Amino acid sequence: MRRILVVVGTRPEAIKLAPVVQELRATAGIECRVLATAQHRELLDRTLAFFGIVPDRDLDLMRPGQGPADLLARAIAAIEPVLADEAPDFVLLQGDTTTVLAAALAAFHRRVPFGHVEAGLRTGDLARPFPEEGNRRLVAPLARVHFAPTTQARDNLLREGIAAAAIHVVGNTVVDAVQWTARVLADRPFAVPPGRRLLLVTAHRRESFGKPLAQLCEALAILARRPDVEVVFPVHPNPRVRETVERLLGERARLRLCDPFDYPEMVAAMQASTLVLTDSGGVQEEAPALGKPVLVLRDVTERPEGVALGAAILVGMDRDRIVAAAERLLDDPAAYSAMAVVRNPYGDGRSARAIVDCLARLE
Repeated sequence: MRRILVVVGTRPEAIKLAPVVQELRATAGIECRVLATAQHRELLDRTLAFFGIVPDRDLDLMRPGQGPADLLARAIAAIEPVLADEAPDFVLLQGDTTTVLAAALAAFHRRVPFGHVEAGLRTGDLARPFPEEGNRRLVAPLARVHFAPTTQARDNLLREGIAAAAIHVVGNTVVDAVQWTARVLADRPFAVPPGRRLLLVTAHRRESFGKPLAQLCEALAILARRPDVEVVFPVHPNPRVRETVERLLGERARLRLCDPFDYPEMVAAMQASTLVLTDSGGVQEEAPALGKPVLVLRDVTERPEGVALGAAILVGMDRDRIVAAAERLLDDPAAYSAMAVVRNPYGDGRSARAIVDCLARLE
């Protein structure tokens, strides 16, 4: 019996690793254990509960106002004893969070091989996104196996000297998660006022704090003047996001500010939306899986496949670019349809199975 330890710290990690955990637990000869760092506490708990996952170990590391350096130091110190006690044959990590970097270093120190899910994403700019781009580059040389979502991600790894035999192109597990969730929510639609089209907005990146976020708020205020639009903005709990958004938008007709959605509610909102505006990496993958055009609120993205195929448009945090792109899609049915029918480049909903099949073949 091979023991595989899956480490999760944030909601995106939980979403993207939940299908893998489900597949591992259904596979003979594998014992799957789940370690939660709780880098994000409440959002992580609710997401794991939705997917029916109860962590076997929980480090409860979240602290108010924690910075990446403090969290990294505490996470490494907390994860290493768990590795000694659990004695896994293999560790599985996902993405680019501080939890991932900490677990990668802890596994490396204890000589435990690990696999990196969603490997090879790059913007080429260490400042965008920060610190995620740096985390990805630091983790890559330490990983035993790289589960790249696309051929472009694979090529990024090859350019960095990663051996081709260590890379497996499997698609992105977020497509597995969003398709499963959409089926579960088939009879629970997200309510949109009659006669209005939903614009769903998310924004939380550190590089967007301050003036860029203010520009987004100005754009949303302009778009909300349209009588045919309903803007819904689940506001990230980070005080630097919440203060700016609430101060600049406040109470406005056809513009609803709310707390962050649970994952099922977020998927339901994406299904009901006409257009998604986001700086989130995961949402850039999820929305095309549901046939929803995306305006990417960033100047560069580590997920360029959607832009290249026409499912997404880079608009940054510039007010005029956001408004112009949104109004074109709202007013030009042909332009909208051309984006909505693009084949999703990030997977077919079978990525988790492909990962588990690779793990089962490892010696």
